[in-house]
Amino acid sequence: MSTAGFVLFLVCAVVSVLGAIGTVAARRPLRAAVSLLVTIIAIAGLYLGLSAQLLAAIQLLVYAGAVVVLFIFVIMLIGPSSEGSNDATAGGRHLMVRMLSLAGMGMFTATLAFTLVDVSAQYVATPEGFGSTQVVGEALYRQSLVPFEVVSITLLVAIVGALAVARTKTAKELSEARERRAQIEKAA
Repeated sequence: MSTAGFVLFLVCAVVSVLGAIGTVAARRPLRAAVSLLVTIIAIAGLYLGLSAQLLAAIQLLVYAGAVVVLFIFVIMLIGPSSEGSNDATAGGRHLMVRMLSLAGMGMFTATLAFTLVDVSAQYVATPEGFGSTQVVGEALYRQSLVPFEVVSITLLVAIVGALAVARTKTAKELSEARERRAQIEKAA
């Protein structure tokens, strides 16, 4: 690996990890979404370091261009402030949950690191056309067509569900709901 490639890897890896920590640690959902965007851009940089330009472009277009924008849209639709209670006990519980999460993450990382230390795999040269549009397209539409379509339908259902939940009821719908509630109470 060249010096420039190593520097790109190091910068993108550090930014990716810091962005991921910012996503999890942010108190406000909008800041978490921005940290997620930083992480996604850094991962695209890692793909560039692997000479997978198509995957980097897909990473930026799909995740940064669609998913994060959808998250920000939903955050703005629901409301950017999600402040919890100001209880002293709630703050203690939040701190305990964060500390347990940090300990669990540390144990997982240590287990993964010690598992990978003894790996002695031989270097395998990448096949011709690795990461090209043709190879990725064949893998996506020949071997993984059904999962690809299932994911697209799931995203469509999630968008429709978010819009249904966020939709405000009209005055007519509210009055009909009150009438039904009153009829149920009279019957009981």
